[in-house]
Amino acid sequence: MTFAAAQGVETRDAAGRVLKRHVAAAVAGNALEFYDFVTYAYFAIPIGDAFFPNKSHFISLILSLSTFGAGFLMRPLGALLLGRYADRAGRRPAMILTLTLMGVAVLGLALTPGYAQIGLAAPVFALAWRLLQGFALGGETGPTTAYLIEAAAPEKRGLYAAWQPASQSVAFFVGGLVGLSVAHFGGSSGLATWGWRLAIGVGALILPFGIWLRRTLPETLHKPEEGPRTHPPRASVRDHLPIFLIAVGLIGAGTVGTYVLTYMTTYAITTMHVPTEVSLSIPIFTGLTGFTCSLIGGWLTDRHGRKPFIVATRVALILLSGPIFWLIVRNHDAVTLIAASALISVILNLGAAALYAGLVESMHRELRGVGFSTVYALPVAILGGATQPFLAWLIHTTGDRMTPAWCMMAVNVVGLVAALAFRESAHVRLVSQEV
Repeated sequence: MTFAAAQGVETRDAAGRVLKRHVAAAVAGNALEFYDFVTYAYFAIPIGDAFFPNKSHFISLILSLSTFGAGFLMRPLGALLLGRYADRAGRRPAMILTLTLMGVAVLGLALTPGYAQIGLAAPVFALAWRLLQGFALGGETGPTTAYLIEAAAPEKRGLYAAWQPASQSVAFFVGGLVGLSVAHFGGSSGLATWGWRLAIGVGALILPFGIWLRRTLPETLHKPEEGPRTHPPRASVRDHLPIFLIAVGLIGAGTVGTYVLTYMTTYAITTMHVPTEVSLSIPIFTGLTGFTCSLIGGWLTDRHGRKPFIVATRVALILLSGPIFWLIVRNHDAVTLIAASALISVILNLGAAALYAGLVESMHRELRGVGFSTVYALPVAILGGATQPFLAWLIHTTGDRMTPAWCMMAVNVVGLVAALAFRESAHVRLVSQEV
């Protein structure tokens, strides 16, 4: 028996395959994260009415979206503290802690009475739950992505990293399905009272199963890694500064794209004035396309490299965002809205695995938890929290329904510069280290 196996870090079966339950455990928190976030986005209007009642529906919506965005402000702090904890204590204890905190926050929001019942305490509690969840989410992505990269065989790191964006798409799909079901059976009154609470609360069902799975995970922090270097030899911020800057540019562009996509439900209702059931069907299609294309992209990036997919995604969004939203505005029908949203999902997810794998591969193991968590959390905190209220405000102020397209194009120009500066990291093994 090797030293690694004796320490419980063996992550594969006798045939050398990563166990499916290990992958499921790693992405469970990511799925819960995005389920709750997209569900909040889908039900931003009734949540605003419950916690922030106002004579102006626009002000109520802005307050709801701002509370949604407030959770992002805690992400950098969670990234620094929980990411560092993952690099010192291990990936497993960090992942158990973040999932537990997320579950508490989800249940707390679902069970908090509205303004009509407890007055000003309602929005205060709602804000507190969002801040707690943001803190937990700040430390979730880094350790789990590092775990997948460290557990997978070198030639399959892209495919296993693909389960991170794939789990997000599952959350899109389930969130849309739950939302559509609630809208169908509960009607407008059901959505405004118990429907959104039920939809958010459903996400908590994964909590006990996810924690149990994560408790069974073998640790990978000290797992030996073989092959030539793909990252700086030292775990110092100075040596990693170039890849950190590239990561901020790439993740920032991807963040705006992701939250434009989650905003499409609200955009459909408030800007395009389509029926609620039509708007809530959007994430079902974006979830299906995103799940499929994430895994296809992961498989392809293991064969053709990370950089081609990272660059191609940015170029496609720069060239196609304008025509996509022009068609939505021009045709103003459900088919175009759903098809256009699905196309955005395809583009984003084909390059997602390359992005996750390439950035983590480019970081020293002793910095992966805190490093990837932080460079992920910073642009998400700034852009993820601001994207939806900014879009709502800008569309309301200018009347320009093409606003999401202009935002997507602008951030992806920055993303393209970062993509061109990225150095290929595929087809090589990670550095050996003494344990």
